[in-house]
Amino acid sequence: MRATLRAVGEISITAGLILMLFCAYLLWGTGAYTQSQQVLLQRELTTKKSKIELGGAVALLRIPKLGADYRYAVVEGVGADQLRKGPGHYPDSAMPGQVGNFVLSGHRTTYAAPFNEIDELERDDEIVVEAPEARYTYRVTSQDVVQPDEIDVLAPVPGKPDIRPIRAFITLSTCHPEYSAAERLIVYGVLKNSEPRKE
Repeated sequence: MRATLRAVGEISITAGLILMLFCAYLLWGTGAYTQSQQVLLQRELTTKKSKIELGGAVALLRIPKLGADYRYAVVEGVGADQLRKGPGHYPDSAMPGQVGNFVLSGHRTTYAAPFNEIDELERDDEIVVEAPEARYTYRVTSQDVVQPDEIDVLAPVPGKPDIRPIRAFITLSTCHPEYSAAERLIVYGVLKNSEPRKE
């Protein structure tokens, strides 16, 4: 009986250690991959491009409220491969500064967790998008939690798919609550101002 208990104990300890290592990889190891991809994407933003390909860099995202060092290159696409690199832009949504809805999705707990703290954003906080042609500053208007299949948030006018847009919007989407994909946390904003880049 003692030998059996000892064996079960040793197996439990080994399984626990393996689980801890796996969790550490999910939280920190995946972040290292994202950081290395971010270096490449941010470098890509400094070169002129005629067309943005799937997986390519779209713009630089900064959210001042989340810290002076908060900066992520936004990647084109929201597939698993793209979101491992950083926040992803829905290809069918508007581009930065354009009339319509510039929709971004990002991880909340793994792969550097770029959208981990977007729940802290409040009305009038700024979201800055630095695109090759201009710097766009959006103002947060509201926040919501929706079901994963509620795709109206992706509409050109968020939540109102039958209305034609006349303004530029931004929508940030991530999983909710943390460590779960049961719902989606959504942050909405509108374009406050744009500053064209000097040649």
